[in-house]
Amino acid sequence: MKHTEAWKRSTPNEIKIGLISISDRASKGVYADEGLPALQMWLQNALCTPCVFHERLIADEREVITETIVELADELGCDLILTTGGTGPSSRDVTPEATLDAGTREMPGFGEQMRQISLRFVPTAILSRQTAVLREIEGHAALIINLPGQPKAIRETLEGLKDAEGKSIVPGIFAAVPYCIDLIGGPYIETEEGVIKAFRPKSAIKK
Repeated sequence: MKHTEAWKRSTPNEIKIGLISISDRASKGVYADEGLPALQMWLQNALCTPCVFHERLIADEREVITETIVELADELGCDLILTTGGTGPSSRDVTPEATLDAGTREMPGFGEQMRQISLRFVPTAILSRQTAVLREIEGHAALIINLPGQPKAIRETLEGLKDAEGKSIVPGIFAAVPYCIDLIGGPYIETEEGVIKAFRPKSAIKK
């Protein structure tokens, strides 16, 4: 597959991020979507690396979710795609299935860690079916992660839990994202350590 114009980066380390909020009612304008603003604000505070956002607000429709992920990864060249909403056990919650449909390999550790974080607050965290996958096509790969629907839970799962002195108690999932993007051939992502410290083996750290 040839690179499209949309895949071009303004700088070599610019990261392209797709943000997908999945909600029947918000997509119909019944109420304002909170997922996309919460995600973008957190990322803007956490990233030192230049970034471009592509946002989508869509309904809980399996095929639509899969198509949106594919569009963001294949046509727009997103390196990271974050979804919010649609990960519970109700019949309309189909985000994990749609994500798996778009993926080439599953990354189950992300979902496991998100549930560990959420269990610190609510026992119903075990009802969450969040997952993560890689989507790999010729010349490009993307990491896709399902996040919770509530802004507070989004921040907690990305950032982790800290004590009163700011010391990490439970690592947030985003600490592993930059190195994952390295390993799949994406740009080198740097973070604001006061928000989230990216973890890499010493051999993978660029001076």
